Amino acid sequence: MDNVSVIKVFYLSGLSETMNYRSVLFSLTLLCYCLILLANITLIVTIILDKNLHEPMYILLCAFCMNGLYGTTGFFPKFLWDLLSPVHVISYSGCFLQVQVLYSFAGSDVSILALMAYDRYVAICRPLQYHSIMSKQRLMKLVCFSWLTPFCLIGANVCLTSRLKLCSPYIARLFCVNWLIVVLACFPAETMVNSIAAYITLLFYVFHGVFIVWSYIYIIRKCVNSIENRAKFMQTCVPHLFSLITVLFTFLFDIMNIRFDLKKLPQPFKNFIAIEFVVIPPLMNPLIYGFKLTKIRNRLREIVTLKTS
Repeated sequence: MDNVSVIKVFYLSGLSETMNYRSVLFSLTLLCYCLILLANITLIVTIILDKNLHEPMYILLCAFCMNGLYGTTGFFPKFLWDLLSPVHVISYSGCFLQVQVLYSFAGSDVSILALMAYDRYVAICRPLQYHSIMSKQRLMKLVCFSWLTPFCLIGANVCLTSRLKLCSPYIARLFCVNWLIVVLACFPAETMVNSIAAYITLLFYVFHGVFIVWSYIYIIRKCVNSIENRAKFMQTCVPHLFSLITVLFTFLFDIMNIRFDLKKLPQPFKNFIAIEFVVIPPLMNPLIYGFKLTKIRNRLREIVTLKTS
């Protein structure tokens, strides 16, 4: 085909209708990124330095915040640069790297939330076996699984996409999206394998969701008739549920935006839907846990008190 060519850069057109407000957007984005860095790094350092917080729940929270930093690094620096640049382009290899980082971050978020649900299930439903089941060795294996498995799954999807011949370098988003790159393929018949891989990946995370629901069914049944368990549920499970709901809604909006192409919505609103999964969870999660978990809240208060005295 005559229109098949070697694509070296992709053009991102998501900012085309908002460039009149680039100064305001840059300031707000930079402020948001700084808040994300501050909140997550504060929680990570607090957990690492305080030996009293070296428990499975807090180690998982630390991994959660580290993953938030990993994901936001794949989006914010490039987006800030685009806000200052008249032309919004990204290299071919840089685009696939961004896909790898952003979507392995999203997958790891879901996996870590599933681990947190399992941790709370063991703590509340099987408290006498908690330390033997959630041993440090097993916990490290589970955390590695929650990072490496999404990385490999997304990597497989990215490799399948990179083999396609593309007929256009234009992506109508603020950042690279694997599905939108697949749509640019010159030969749609070649994308069948990509679709199968994408659905397998999606199914893998649907099982995560089923597992989380299963865990909370048992947790709620156990807490109904126990005042002590209800207190534990309110203290440790409510922040997890807030994080879970936040991640769920941001992912659902993003999937709807990709699959159904909401053309009637204004571009700025579509942009917000597109980036909320990499903005809201990394910002809200450390704040929710920092305010709700007593040990972390008390430790942060001690640090602030020492600095002001």
